[in-house]
Amino acid sequence: MKKQPLGLLGLLFAFALIFTACSNSETTETAEESDYNLSLAQWSLHNSFFGEVLKSGNWGEFGRLLMEAPDSLLQGEIHPDDFPSIAKGYGFNTIELVNTFYFSKANDMEYWADFKASCEEAGVDVGLIMCDALGNLGDADSVARMKTVENHYPWVDIAAFLGAHTIRVNAAGAGTAEEVAAHAADGLSKLADYASEKGINIVVENHGGYSSNGEWLAGVMEAVGKENVGTLPDFGNFCIERTADGCANEYDMYKGIEELMPYAKGVSAKTHSFDAEGNEADKDYLRIMKIVKDAGFKGTIGVEYEGTELSEEEGIKATKALIEKVIAEL
Repeated sequence: MKKQPLGLLGLLFAFALIFTACSNSETTETAEESDYNLSLAQWSLHNSFFGEVLKSGNWGEFGRLLMEAPDSLLQGEIHPDDFPSIAKGYGFNTIELVNTFYFSKANDMEYWADFKASCEEAGVDVGLIMCDALGNLGDADSVARMKTVENHYPWVDIAAFLGAHTIRVNAAGAGTAEEVAAHAADGLSKLADYASEKGINIVVENHGGYSSNGEWLAGVMEAVGKENVGTLPDFGNFCIERTADGCANEYDMYKGIEELMPYAKGVSAKTHSFDAEGNEADKDYLRIMKIVKDAGFKGTIGVEYEGTELSEEEGIKATKALIEKVIAEL
C-alpha cells in the first residue's frame, strides 16, 4: 500500500507525541533526582571554625570551655555566623547546624532573627540542628533525665523559628543495654511531645555506645513509637566501644544502616578518606546507597566529611561528588 503524506494535522500530532515522550522522560529524571536533597553538615568545617583549640585533643578542656565560655572556642579562620553563605559557595541549598557552634545563643532570638535573614539572603534553608552537650536523654535519674529533655527545648524552638524540620539528639546513659534503652525511650517520648507542638522531628544518630548498635537503637524506636521520632543513620559511627588504641568493638556498618533505615528521617553521609577514583576508601557507598534506596527513603542526605587526608574544603567537594556519582549509578 502506498503511504499517504501526513498532512498538517498529522505532522502536529507526530510532534506532539515526540514532545510528550521527551517531557515524560524529563519528568521521570527530575522526579528521581528530587528523591534526594544534599545538605552540608556544619561539622564538616569544625576545624575551620574552632581552629587551634581542637589540636590539643583535650576534649575535657573543650567541654569545660563550652560550658563556661563557649564563644572563646571559636578561634578558626571562618565564623559560624557566615555558614549560610559558605555552604552556598559549595553548591548547597540546605544546611545542618551544630549547636556547639552557637552554644551561647540558645536563648538569643535576636541573634537567630539575624541568622535567618542571612539564610534568606544566601538562599539556603536550615534542615536540622544537631544537638550535643545537653545531658543524657537516657539518664537513670528521672530528674536529671527531665532536665536534659528541657535543655533541648530552646533548640526545638530555634529549629521551628528557622523553618527547620528536625533536631538530632543522642540516646546516651549509664547502665545495662536494657536499662538505658528504657530510660532513653522515656526521655525521647517526653521531648517528642514538646517537639510535636512545634512541628519538629526528633532523630537519634548512631553516635557511640549502645546507640551504635543498630539492633539496640531500632528497639528504642519501637519502644517510643511516635510519628515524630526517628533515626539519622550515620554511615561512619558504628564504634560501640573505643579505647586509646582505637575502636575495640565495631558494629557491622551495613547491617546497622539496614536496621536503622526503616525509621530514618534523614541520613548522614560521613566520609574519612578516598581512593584514586574518588570512592570512599573504607565504605562501599554504592552498597550503602542501595540499602538507603531499597528502604524507600526519599529525603535529605547530609554531607559530613571528617577526614584528615584532604582539607575540609577538598573533603566536602569529594564527598558531594561521590554521593552524586553513586545516585546517578543507582
